[in-house]
Amino acid sequence: MGRAKFFDERTDQSEVKARIVQKYFYAWAKVIIPSAKLRDKKIAYIDLYAGPGRYKDGSASTPLMILERAVEDPDLKSMLVTLFNDADKNHTSSLQAEIDKLKGIETLTYKPQISCGEVDADAEKYFNETKLIPSFSFVDPFGYKGLSLKIVNGVIKDWGCDCVFFFNYNRINAGISNSAVKAHMDALFGEERAETLRKLLPEKAPNKREELVLEELAQAIKAMGGKYVLPFRFKNAQGTRTSHSLIFVSKHFKGYEVMKDIMAKESSVRDQGVPSFTYSPADASTPLLFSLARPFDGLKDELLGSFSKRTLSMQQVYEFHSIDTRPM
Repeated sequence: MGRAKFFDERTDQSEVKARIVQKYFYAWAKVIIPSAKLRDKKIAYIDLYAGPGRYKDGSASTPLMILERAVEDPDLKSMLVTLFNDADKNHTSSLQAEIDKLKGIETLTYKPQISCGEVDADAEKYFNETKLIPSFSFVDPFGYKGLSLKIVNGVIKDWGCDCVFFFNYNRINAGISNSAVKAHMDALFGEERAETLRKLLPEKAPNKREELVLEELAQAIKAMGGKYVLPFRFKNAQGTRTSHSLIFVSKHFKGYEVMKDIMAKESSVRDQGVPSFTYSPADASTPLLFSLARPFDGLKDELLGSFSKRTLSMQQVYEFHSIDTRPM
C-alpha cells in the first residue's frame, strides 16, 4: 500500500495512532503552557508528514483535529504555532483547503504554516541548529526515507520538546541488509548499530529479529540524549506479527509517565491486569523489550532485589522502577 492509498480509508490502527498522538498533545500542552506563558508565550505542534487533511471517506486526520481543539481552547488559540509539511504538493494543497474550511480557524493568533518538501539533510540541519520553542513533533513517514537519529535529536533537543515517530518495522526489516538503502539505515540506527544488526539479524528467528531491531533503535536514541523511549507496537490484521510501531521520545520523566498511561489505555490486551502495549514476549537479551513484557508475577522479589538496603521514598521507587516497564 503506497502512501497515497494510505489516506483512502481510516483503519482501526490509524484511529488508535491518532488518539495516542492527540491525547498526548493535549496532556503535554496542559503541562507546558504555564511555564511557556513565562517565556515566549508560544508552544508548537510540528507534523513533518502531514498528509492531505482528510481521508477519502471524509474522516479528519490529526492536523485538523489538533486545530479544531485549538480553536476551542483559549490558551491554545493564543499560543499554538503549527507547522505542517508534506513532500506531496497534492497533499499540501488539500490540507490548506481543509484548514481554510475549519470553523473559527481565523481566530488563532498564529496562522498554520504549511510547507512542501522532503525531510532531508537540510531539514536535519535546520532542526539541529534552530532553537525551538516548546514543541510536540510527529514524524510519520510511510517507510524509512526521511527518518533519522538527527531528525529525532533535532526536534527534542530543546526545553519542553517531545516527539512521536512512526517506525515501519516491515520496511526496515527488509531494508537493513539492502546495500541500496544502506545510507538510510545508517541514518536511522547510526553506522555502528546498523552494522551490528546486519551481522546479527540473519541468524535470528523472525520474532527475535523484531526485538533486536527495536532494542537497538531504543538504545541508539537513548545514547543520543532521548532519555525516555517508549514503543507501542501494532500487529497485522491476523494478529500474527508486528507491522509497525509508534516510538515516543522525551527527556523528562513526566512526559514518559503521561504517555505510558495513554499507551496503556490504548492496549488491546492485558496480562494479569497489566497492559500489553501489544508487545510479544521478549527475553533478557533485549532488556528494554524484556522489561516491558514482564507479567505481574515476581514484582515483589524484583523490588526487594533492586532496592535492598536502600532508603528511598515511594516516589523515588516508582520513578526508578517504572522506566522501561509496563504500568501495573
